[in-house]
Amino acid sequence: MEIGIDSFAINPPNSGISNTQALSELLDRIELADQVGLDVFGIGEHYRQEFLDSAPTIILAAAASRTKQIILTSAVTVLSAADPVRVFQNFSTLDLISNGRAEIVAGRGSFIESYPLFGLNLNDYDNLFAEKLDLLLKIRDNEVVNWSGKYRPSLNNQAIYPRPFQNKLPIWLGVGGTPASFIRAGTLGLPLMVAIIGGETHRFRPLIDLYRQAGEKAGHSIEQLKVGLHSLGYVAKSKNDAIRDYYPGYAEMFTKIGQERGYPPVTRGSFDAQNGELGALLVGSPEEVASKIIRHSKALGGISRFTFQMDSGLSHQELMQSIELIGTKVLPLVNSER
Repeated sequence: MEIGIDSFAINPPNSGISNTQALSELLDRIELADQVGLDVFGIGEHYRQEFLDSAPTIILAAAASRTKQIILTSAVTVLSAADPVRVFQNFSTLDLISNGRAEIVAGRGSFIESYPLFGLNLNDYDNLFAEKLDLLLKIRDNEVVNWSGKYRPSLNNQAIYPRPFQNKLPIWLGVGGTPASFIRAGTLGLPLMVAIIGGETHRFRPLIDLYRQAGEKAGHSIEQLKVGLHSLGYVAKSKNDAIRDYYPGYAEMFTKIGQERGYPPVTRGSFDAQNGELGALLVGSPEEVASKIIRHSKALGGISRFTFQMDSGLSHQELMQSIELIGTKVLPLVNSER
C-alpha cells in the first residue's frame, strides 16, 4: 500500500508566521516525506484566506526540485473551476520537471468559493465537472483533440502541448459520498480517491462496491480499479501525545467550518467517537494508526493508497515529527501485515 500526506498549505491568520515562511516549511515537509520513504504527497486547491494552495502545481514544481522519488499529486484539482487544457499543460510540465512523478486527482471540491471567483453558476455543479473531465481525459489520451461542449469553446484538430514524461499521465477521480460519482469513476476505469473525513469508514463499502461493479461492467480489469483513501490523521509517539497535539486545532477548524455549514460545534466526545475503532479519524501512536489503516482496508475490500490530511493547527515541528513517524514506523507496519 502506498502511504502519503495531503496538505492544504494552511496558514491561519492568527498563526504568527508569514505566508512566505509557511510555504517554505511546507516544502521542507515534502522533502522530509521523500527522505523517509513516503510514496506520495498531495497539495489541495482552495480559495480561502487560510489556505495557500490556490496554485498547487507551482508548489508541487518547487517540491519536485527538492525530491527524488515521491509522487507529486493534486488533492484535489477543482476541475469544475478550471480549463482542462491548462490543467493538463500544468501537470504535464510538472511531470517533465519531476521525471514522471506527477499525478492528478480531479474532483469538484468541498468548498464553493471558486464559483463566484470564476463567474460560474453553482447550478451547473455536476454538469461542469462531467464535461471538463471528458475533455481532460481526451487531452490525456490524444495529442490532437477534436471536442465540443457547452461550457468551453470547441477544439478542432488542436494539438495540446507539452506532452508528459509518462506515456499516460495518471488521473484519479476524487469523490465524497455521492453514488453517481463512484459509478462514474468505475465506468471510466479511473482509480478512485475517497475522502472520508467523518462517520464510520466501513459504511463506504457499498459505494466502493458500486465503483468496482461499474468498472467491471465497463470492461476494466480489477487491477485498474484502484482505491485510495484520504482521511484526517496525525501520528505521535503515543495516543495521548497525538490527541494533545491534534485536538485543539481540529476542534477550532471544524467548529468554524460547521458554523458556515450549519453543523454543531466539535466536542471532545464527538472527536473521541470519530477516533474510535470504526471512526474516520486516525490520531494515535504508529502501532494504533497502522492497525487502523489495515482494518479500514479490509473493511473496504482492499485499498492501494492511504493519505493523511494533517492541516489542523499543528506546528511545523509537530508535522515534521509525525511525517518521520509515518515514514519510519507506520509505512513498514502496514506493509508487513498485508
